[in-house]
Amino acid sequence: MPRPRPLPDGLAASPFRVAEALELGATPRRLRARDLDAPFHGVRTVTPANDLLSLCRAYAVRMPQGHYFSHVTAARLWGLPLPSALRGDRRLHVSTAGREPRARGVVGHRIAEGAEIRFVEELPVLAPCDAWCQLGAVLLQGDDLVIAGDRLLGWPDPLASPDELGAAISRFAGRRGARAVARARRDIRARSGSPRETVVRLIVARAGFPEPEPNGPVELSGGRRTHGDLVFRAHRLLLEYDGEQHRLDARRFRRDIDRINDLQDAGWVVIRVHAGTPHAEIIARLDAGLRARGWEGAPRAPWVS
Repeated sequence: MPRPRPLPDGLAASPFRVAEALELGATPRRLRARDLDAPFHGVRTVTPANDLLSLCRAYAVRMPQGHYFSHVTAARLWGLPLPSALRGDRRLHVSTAGREPRARGVVGHRIAEGAEIRFVEELPVLAPCDAWCQLGAVLLQGDDLVIAGDRLLGWPDPLASPDELGAAISRFAGRRGARAVARARRDIRARSGSPRETVVRLIVARAGFPEPEPNGPVELSGGRRTHGDLVFRAHRLLLEYDGEQHRLDARRFRRDIDRINDLQDAGWVVIRVHAGTPHAEIIARLDAGLRARGWEGAPRAPWVS
């Protein structure tokens, strides 16, 4: 099979419009060759657009002025943790104040003017708090909306401030999903470090224990400082979630051991849990640890993992 003719200069480096290629001298037959991918009508790429960012970049070359990525697409571009069903959806959500776009692989939305647009990898994207609010119409199962919302105010690199989140929720009032958004906001806390930390925090809070500080600062000897995943400061107790990265990263593993030893030397009780720890065991261990430090409350029961 003969090798396809080279594309006109400058086209192979990034997605391009068919009309542009024709103007530069490419033939229609060349643009139908199998070495080119056609993720959207009128768009070609040399490398298949197999991930979200490459799909967005491909669509962006034909996206009209004033259109922007929104809803689930914006949430994914901002890195909000989402359920697997949404992470695997190849459709792009695109919004505008005018007539919504219609294209294969695109879900168009018409939204009133005034949306706050920012840029991710030079792509126009709805601001993170507004994109999170839009998830209220689709993330109605369990705590998915809280987990995504915790990332907005997360640690150590928050995407937004509590005031920005509050303003977005106010703008979203009256729309589909607004009640779910307002309900989720009550459970969102700043400084969460991961989705699993959020899950553990919600287990603890709903079991009736004192509310911990997510990734709260802790003073060590000699003026040094560290942090704990969930800090029960009044009782000098930490609840630590150990993810896979703690085990697979040798340097981090050694650093975590040193940190735990330093915390214990400073008089802190450290309880460590992981993804496989049953909920009931988390509750039982925390109950025993807090009670040994003078807590006199009672967890809500029964708890089933």
